[in-house]
Amino acid sequence: MNQDWAELAAPLPDYLGGHMMLSVVALLVGLALSLPLGIVASRRPRLAEFVLGIAGIVQTVPTLALLVLMVPLLGGAIGFLPAFLALTLYGILPILANTVIGIRGVDPALTEAARGLGMSDRQMLFRVQLPLALPVIIGGVRTATVLVVGTATLATPVGGTSLGNYIFSGLEMNNMRATIFGCVLAALLAVVMDQLVRLLEVAARRRNGRLAWVASLGLLLVLGGGLYGPAVRLFGPRPVVVASAPFTEQHILSEVMKGKLVSTGFPVDQRQGMGETIQFLALRSNKVDCCVNYTGNIWVTLMGRKDVASPAKVYEETARFLKEEYGIECLGLLGFQNAYVLAMRKQKAQELGIKTIGDLKEHSPGFTIAGDLQFFERPEWGRVRDTYGLAFASYKGMNPSLMYQAITKKVDVICAYSTDGRILAGDLVILEDDLGAFPPYDAVLLLSARAAGRDDLRASLQSLVGNIDLRTMQRANLGVDLERRTPRRAALEMLPSIGAASRKR
Repeated sequence: MNQDWAELAAPLPDYLGGHMMLSVVALLVGLALSLPLGIVASRRPRLAEFVLGIAGIVQTVPTLALLVLMVPLLGGAIGFLPAFLALTLYGILPILANTVIGIRGVDPALTEAARGLGMSDRQMLFRVQLPLALPVIIGGVRTATVLVVGTATLATPVGGTSLGNYIFSGLEMNNMRATIFGCVLAALLAVVMDQLVRLLEVAARRRNGRLAWVASLGLLLVLGGGLYGPAVRLFGPRPVVVASAPFTEQHILSEVMKGKLVSTGFPVDQRQGMGETIQFLALRSNKVDCCVNYTGNIWVTLMGRKDVASPAKVYEETARFLKEEYGIECLGLLGFQNAYVLAMRKQKAQELGIKTIGDLKEHSPGFTIAGDLQFFERPEWGRVRDTYGLAFASYKGMNPSLMYQAITKKVDVICAYSTDGRILAGDLVILEDDLGAFPPYDAVLLLSARAAGRDDLRASLQSLVGNIDLRTMQRANLGVDLERRTPRRAALEMLPSIGAASRKR
């Protein structure tokens, strides 16, 4: 148990530091933009309506959608930059609105008195209006702080480092401990920051300089502690950036690649839980150095192919496509496939005599099928459905870890993954794809152009090629999903066998 908590806490300095860096910079830039704009808008009602309307529209865009949209708009940039821009936009409205409201809310009698004393507009602004509006403005900063600190957890899918890494990885691997740990830390950070800004608000209302110093010192201590890790890394060598998609196997393979790279002296920066499309954009722009993907996935989603070919041909054509269109190099096949498969409970399949996907046709009108959140929108599903003439009574998209729980009661068929150890543990049977509707999904190690040009990096990862078999991957996935191992521990258990296989070759 202590070891589990130690492994859980190990990345905390990086996650907390990334979260703090992202939140603080977004808040500071948002404040720098909102305050002068609010001052100008407070004097021009039409401008105020316009800028507040634009800021309000930004607030209506779903946060994750805005984050993902930033990646292609920024030429494939991942991590800090797209998350920073999105969070800055989200933090503008509360500060801007409260600046306008605070300045307009100053008693007109006071402004008239100031004019009577001969003050210029500038003097009236800085000596009368802003001091009186300051508590309201800080109230807006307080709202923006809670909003930005909370929203920063969503930076994970675009390659950002934050406390959201705990939350997303926990949800992906059904690890409630990691999920709750990340949620509690993010909530505590938001509460602490909120209360420290609240002290500044109270100090402004009471004109209490000592209280303002206490609040400022508290903020500096929190910021200093949180930003220590990122500040230290700024002066270190550039790390190799390893990306992974949001599911168990990818987290494990990320740790395997990290283990190989670290053992040969490379510093590593892991970007876990990234969307696959974002990974390809990041590889093309050299923002990510390496990751693992699957030939069938590239064949369908990037190349738009609707036909099915042999594994060798699919690999050859996907490798050529990635090189020509993205500048990405395929270092080689890892040695296993992680294919889409349809699975059922073994007992029910035997009772109904279902052995192949074709056997499902007559039963599908009374069945419920579940897949991951994107499966029923993917071309593979359309091909399988049309090839076999399937028409299920209902379709459920859900987190992959929940499908294996649902199939015991509420779901008849699931779209699983061939390397998933939970197929064996759950006493499920894979239905034979007798008409070959699914393409092959060989795991392939991808390198960016910059990484491919480094012989030392290629040599470090080359030992993985051809040395991870299906059984090894299934055992590792099962260890994480059901035996509560961490991806790092599963990877450490895999590495010796990978090394032994490499030496035999």
